[in-house]
Amino acid sequence: MNQRKGSSILIKGGRLIDPAAKIDAVMDVLLRDGRVAEVAPPGKTKGTAHNKLDARGMVVAPGFIDLHVHLREPGQSYKESIASGTAAAAAGGFTSVCCMPNTQPVVDSPEWVTWLQHPDRGAVVNVFPIAAATKASKGAVLTDFRGLQRAGAVAATDDGKPILGDEIMRETLRLGAELNFPIIQHAEDTRMTEHCSMNESATSFRLGLRGSKTAAEASIVDRDVQLAQQFNGARLHVAHLSTSDALKAVRRGKRSKAHVTCEVTPHHFTLTDADIRDYDANFKMNPPLRSESDREALIVALADGTVDAIATDHAPHAPHEKIIEFERAAFGITGLETALALAITRLHLGAKIPLPRIVELLTAGPARVLTLAGRGTLARGSHADVTIFDPRKRWTFDAAKSRSKSHNSPFDGWQLTGKVLATVVGGQLVYRAD
Repeated sequence: MNQRKGSSILIKGGRLIDPAAKIDAVMDVLLRDGRVAEVAPPGKTKGTAHNKLDARGMVVAPGFIDLHVHLREPGQSYKESIASGTAAAAAGGFTSVCCMPNTQPVVDSPEWVTWLQHPDRGAVVNVFPIAAATKASKGAVLTDFRGLQRAGAVAATDDGKPILGDEIMRETLRLGAELNFPIIQHAEDTRMTEHCSMNESATSFRLGLRGSKTAAEASIVDRDVQLAQQFNGARLHVAHLSTSDALKAVRRGKRSKAHVTCEVTPHHFTLTDADIRDYDANFKMNPPLRSESDREALIVALADGTVDAIATDHAPHAPHEKIIEFERAAFGITGLETALALAITRLHLGAKIPLPRIVELLTAGPARVLTLAGRGTLARGSHADVTIFDPRKRWTFDAAKSRSKSHNSPFDGWQLTGKVLATVVGGQLVYRAD
């Protein structure tokens, strides 16, 4: 995002929650030339601003960062474009999104990484490309990590097509360690999940659908954690973790001082496989919705620090890909515009997780996972990316009014608490609620 020279905004009187800077107090925040110029008690900033935002009674937070989105370009702009996906991100309070490489073609070259970041794509928030770990994501030959990193990729993954071969995953982590390049794994042993469309449970039996065992996720996480321990500096990030058994492997890795991190999606801490009714494919995602005991384990891990980030896995699909038989429908749901509200409704109000911890999971946590310098905080000199929200505002999500091109959400019509009011990227207001 480009910033006009000399522009400035004073955000006045909001409750600043900045976990990275250890601030939770009413403050004024002055933004100038795309950076945070001052943070001071109300009325105490020394500088002046061209524009002012009254944030009294609201929460002012560092701009939210989503580690896991599908913007569908190149190749599938009928589902989403970088312009529409980032507009949805801004409406959800996300100032930075990390886009996955499983597009058509796969983002496996420096040229495609550069293409994603070009101003012609029309992004209204920061876009950080995540490149494919293997060529065409076929799990056989590593991509040019060094070239991808130089082009602007912040990590590598074969998302959707997990790296199953032990030797290729070992080499992936070894080279990642050499370059300080994070490796993200979609943890699923696809040899165990072929033709499975939901979690194995009483519900799958009742619906007559083939169910995926939780071991398909846990076994890959366990293997990857063991491999990561072999290389000093290896950075393993587990995408959309969904099971209690996989959490145990992550905890073992963290205890051993391996650099292992993980993310959890709002749909996995909100829904369970028992919520799948009438074969509604808006409840079909990968990994699938799990049991209530898995959901409860995720909430504990979100509270106690085991989980590093909330990530949406925003996965837009066209109607013809979802409004069909459950087993044939595409995996995935949209999530950018409901993430904060689900976190406040289910985690803060429901599970009593403190609001600063939720802000950390959306800001400082994801910034640490991928070492996004100057992001995830509003310390002086950091990027002027800000999210302003009302944690008490009740509203109803209408998927038809989403800024995404696709409306495949299980939360359509839900009454939620917590609403994004304004999003500032690089010192420029990119979203303001009606």
